[in-house]
Amino acid sequence: MRFVKSDDLKTGMRLARPIYNKNGVLLYERNSKLTRQGIVSVRNFGLIGIFILEPAEPVPPMTQADIDFERFQTMCVFSIREELDQILQTKRISRMQMIAANIIRNYGHLDERLNFIQNLRSKEDYIYKHSLNAAILCAMITHVMNLKVEEQLETVQAALVHDIGKLTAAGMPEGKLSPLEEKMRLEVAEVGGYDLIEIAFSSAPNVRRICVQARKAIVSLKTGEDISAVKMGNGARVLAVAETYDKMTAMQFDQEPTSEVTALKYLLDNPQVFDSRVVNALIKSINILVPGVSVELNTGEKALVLSANEQNVLKPMLLMFGDNSIVDLADTQKYEDLEIKDIMKTMDNRHVMDISLLKQNGIKVEEPEYVEIPII
Repeated sequence: MRFVKSDDLKTGMRLARPIYNKNGVLLYERNSKLTRQGIVSVRNFGLIGIFILEPAEPVPPMTQADIDFERFQTMCVFSIREELDQILQTKRISRMQMIAANIIRNYGHLDERLNFIQNLRSKEDYIYKHSLNAAILCAMITHVMNLKVEEQLETVQAALVHDIGKLTAAGMPEGKLSPLEEKMRLEVAEVGGYDLIEIAFSSAPNVRRICVQARKAIVSLKTGEDISAVKMGNGARVLAVAETYDKMTAMQFDQEPTSEVTALKYLLDNPQVFDSRVVNALIKSINILVPGVSVELNTGEKALVLSANEQNVLKPMLLMFGDNSIVDLADTQKYEDLEIKDIMKTMDNRHVMDISLLKQNGIKVEEPEYVEIPII
C-alpha cells in the first residue's frame, strides 16, 4: 500500500482505504478501481491524496473496529469544524465538552489496542482532522495512564482546540508567500490562538495551559532550548506525544507520511521532550508491529512480523523472506546487531496469515475477526 497524491492518480488504481461522505455514508469501497469520474471526485473533495494498493497486492483485511473507526473519524470531524468555527466567531464554546465526552466514550475506555488508521485529508479540513486524531490519541493515552476523569477531559479538549489559531490564517491568496513565510505566518497565528482559547475556556484555564506547555516542548526540539527544568502537567506531556505522532504519520502536503515505526523511534529518541511514560502508554494503545506487518531490517533484509513483543514493541518475532527462518529479536544476545529499520512501504501492514499453521508451530498469534469485503 502506498500514498499517491491526487495529481498523480491514474485510472485502474485500486483503493486501499474506503471513502465516506460527511454523514458516514460509504462512497467508494476498498478495492474499487479508480475511473476518470472517481479521480475527478477525489480532486473535487480537495483530498491531498489517497492510499492505493499495489497491482498484485491483496486487499488487506479489516475488522469491524477498523471500519467503525474510519466512520467515526468521518462523522465527528464535521462537529469539530462547526464548534471551532463558532469559537472563532463568538469566542465561546458551545458543544466542546460534549464532543470531547463522545471521543472519550468511544476511545477513552478501550481495553485492547486500536489499529490507528489515518484519515484522508484535504487542505480545507487538515486542521480539523489533525485535531480530531490528536484528541482520540489523547483519550486512549490518558486512559492507559489512568488519569483522573477531569484531567482526561481537559486534555482531550486541549487537543481539539490546540491548532485553532492556525484557522485565523486562512484566506491568504496562494502564491503570495514563500514556504518559509507561510510557516512563520502559521506559527504566529498558532500562538495568537492561545488568547482566544483563554477567553473561550475561562472556566477551564488548564486547557490553555496544556496547549501552551505542549507547544513549548515540541518547539524546543527545533530551537535546542533546555526545558528540563520546566514543569509540565500530564495533559501537556500527553498532547505533545499525540500531536507529534499524528502529524508525522498523517498524509502531508510536501512529503510522504512517516511510518509508525519511524514516528515511534523519534518519540523514543527524544525523552527530554516526550515523556517515556506517555510514549509507553501510546504503544499500549495502538497496534504498530503486529502479525502481518512487513518490515525492512538494518541489514537490508525483508521480513514478516509473526508475533508482537509486549515488552519491547521494536523487537518482535520475524519470518525472514530470504530463507524462511524465524528470528526472535527479543533474543538480544543472538541478534544484538539486528534491528527493524522501517515498515516496508510497498506492503500493507495486515496481510492475511495462516494463523492455524502458526499455532501448530507454537507461535502465539492474535486471531481478529475480519469483515468480508466484496471484490469490485
